[in-house]
Amino acid sequence: MNLHSIRFLASAVIALGFVTAAHSQNSLPVNAAASVNGVVISNDAVEQGIQAALSQGQKDSPELRKAVLGKMIEISLLSQQADKDGLANSDRANSQLALIRQNYLADLELSTYMSKNPVSDADVEAEYNREIASLGSQGMIVEYKVSDIAVATEADAQAALARIKKGESFDKVAKSVSLAPNKVQGGAVGWVQAGQTLPQITSVLTTLSKGQVSPAPIQMPQGWYLIKLEDKKSTKPPTFEQSKAVIRNGLIQKKQFEFLSQLRQGANIVVR
Repeated sequence: MNLHSIRFLASAVIALGFVTAAHSQNSLPVNAAASVNGVVISNDAVEQGIQAALSQGQKDSPELRKAVLGKMIEISLLSQQADKDGLANSDRANSQLALIRQNYLADLELSTYMSKNPVSDADVEAEYNREIASLGSQGMIVEYKVSDIAVATEADAQAALARIKKGESFDKVAKSVSLAPNKVQGGAVGWVQAGQTLPQITSVLTTLSKGQVSPAPIQMPQGWYLIKLEDKKSTKPPTFEQSKAVIRNGLIQKKQFEFLSQLRQGANIVVR
């Protein structure tokens, strides 16, 4: 595994808390894969490390499992040495560890919420039927070719919109100020259906004419957006089998968005 993989694995195992209390160096607890100077690396942590490696496209094999355990041993050795060198309580270490913990807990909370509030097969079929019924008598799907600009504040969005109104091209402004990865493509998103976007975007997108930019910034959980309707077309709807994966993902995103909205409503958020 390369250095990036080591760092990725290190973040994963630190977030999981793979190191347990020291014990007798000549014996291993039941769920231990190894110990380093009496500090245990659990089998569960090794399995999580393997899953992290698999998510990066590596193939499961005895060699991979040996390599993952080997890297965990190296990480344990380095972290123990960092403790001895007094690095564990540095400001840099504390801020990074806090960030890793926060990201892990955020992912854990979302996955726990979704396990308690899953999208069922019946939900997916009902949404497909609802979408088909909404097409009307012609039974055609309207697709929208969209570009967007994502910025941190409403003021930034208003400034970008002012530049566009003065005649600068949308893609030029996107390349200049957007915070989204698609800025390098001038903000191009591609073809989407109204049901595949969040309600705030959908409510604006369906009112735009070809070539038109949203008349005002759109507030989203991640920031403020401007969208442009590049083109629009009608197509025959796919079958349920062709659609169910996309519909399920859309319903999952909707549930997560609603959950985050509830948390925001009950929170005291102050932004400088």
